[in-house]
Amino acid sequence: MGSAELLLILGLLLAGVAVFLFVNSIFASNSDKQQLSWASNDEPVKSKNAIINFSRPLVHQFTLQHAMKIRSEGYRKKVRKYILTSGLSQELNEDEFIGLQILWGVMFPLFLLIMNFSLQLELPPLMLVGLGLIGFYLPQVHASGEKKRRELSVRADLPFFIDLLALSVEAGLDFFSAIQKIVDKAQGQDSVLADELATVLKDIKIGASKTQALKDMASRLDMNEMTSFVAVLIDAEATGASISQVLKDQSVQMRLERFVRAEKAGAKASQTILIPLMIFILPAVFIIVFGPVAISFMYGNK
Repeated sequence: MGSAELLLILGLLLAGVAVFLFVNSIFASNSDKQQLSWASNDEPVKSKNAIINFSRPLVHQFTLQHAMKIRSEGYRKKVRKYILTSGLSQELNEDEFIGLQILWGVMFPLFLLIMNFSLQLELPPLMLVGLGLIGFYLPQVHASGEKKRRELSVRADLPFFIDLLALSVEAGLDFFSAIQKIVDKAQGQDSVLADELATVLKDIKIGASKTQALKDMASRLDMNEMTSFVAVLIDAEATGASISQVLKDQSVQMRLERFVRAEKAGAKASQTILIPLMIFILPAVFIIVFGPVAISFMYGNK
């Protein structure tokens, strides 16, 4: 049996698998709808990523039932952390996240493989493998980008918010009333920190303890600055220390850390600029300076 026959049999098998998955998705039960019921019984928030918005109907139709069969608790814990720390809880749940990985990491490369064989596209196998890897990590890349954006926003707002909290507490408000005042003032400003503080207040209203609500905020943001800030607040409340003084000390500390980060970024930028300097600028300088000398040396001897 030659290689052509083997490729033909492989293509037919893959086509059969594709047909089976398509038929299975059509006649599958509606258990996935129950799995995807959101806490608020509302539709999920539209994603900022156009690929995810495009993929959501495909995920629900073709890969969601397969994603729900993945029961590895360790893997699902990682997925939950990706969703939590990137602020995508209103946008994706873990089944959709895994479904996106299956769609772009498995289904899409298989589809390209079948089309490559059927239409003789002559796509290299390494290209299909690379597209599969890129597709599999697409949801993680989106989550990591959102997490970084949130961190930048929180780092920019945190010292200012702490100063406002300290002033409000010194004016006579208790700590959580001061948070409410700041959240009200920050409405409509697209501030990640204000949204997280609003979530803290919401958690307290529905019965969570103040300590647990603050710890949950630190877990959602997953930043050293917020973890340290929350730990200091919890310790101050437990020991009866002055909240206003603690907030002032934290504000000074946050501004110092931001200054140190700016210095590191400046030093790193000066080193990074050497790469384009060596690759593009120095060769051009050498050509301009030594080019005429080389030409006169080559043609002057003739």
